[in-house]
Amino acid sequence: MVTSVQLYSVREALASDLPGTLRRLADLGFERVEPFALVDLADALAPALAETGLLAPTTHASLINGDAAAVFDAAERLGVSTVIDPMVPEDRWADADAITETAVALNRLAQDAADRGMRVGYHNHWWELQHQIEGVSALEHLAGLLDPRVVLEVDTYWAATGGADVPALLGSLGERVVALHIKDGPLTLDPLAQVPAGQGAMDIPAALAAAPSAEFEVIEFDAYAGDIFEGLAASLAYLRDLGSAG
Repeated sequence: MVTSVQLYSVREALASDLPGTLRRLADLGFERVEPFALVDLADALAPALAETGLLAPTTHASLINGDAAAVFDAAERLGVSTVIDPMVPEDRWADADAITETAVALNRLAQDAADRGMRVGYHNHWWELQHQIEGVSALEHLAGLLDPRVVLEVDTYWAATGGADVPALLGSLGERVVALHIKDGPLTLDPLAQVPAGQGAMDIPAALAAAPSAEFEVIEFDAYAGDIFEGLAASLAYLRDLGSAG
């Protein structure tokens, strides 16, 4: 499993100095990043990634409710191979028919991505675990409807906050999970309560062990009360101490 960092964590720094922010992440020891707002940032990301040598194997980009063709064009330009839809709103997860519509959309996009040598995925928040459909979480219900080519990026923190037993969830989803979002905190919905990996209530070693086929562990802070670069450095050091960071 290789380590990356979700650029949403440093969105304020990116807005003021994108090239400098990527250089700072590279200096911390990161070799990969996971962009967001891909179409909007592609023009600035392309030269900055080339300059720093950072790779962007995965990205967050709105596919179901966005311009998928433009997203795939930007992904091709930046060398992204896995495009992950970051969110379907909470009101779409309480109803089986709505989840089926999401699955149909992702399955259609999987073919479009495959035509370009890419794959598509979905990233959860807490509500996909809070809602239950036919005795399983809404996320697991979705997984059962997906084309085998559609992958999942499990946000382990939001899954736990939503009430999931994260290792059990990862075991249920199996090889469809190709990436994990790694974050920590007191398992509340307050993003400012998030802390560096290993300093909160998450059992991160158990989550990593439960997803042996995952390719990427992506460090993320939705918000952070301290210096975000110090928080990212601490999370990276923790994963390296675990021996999982690559």
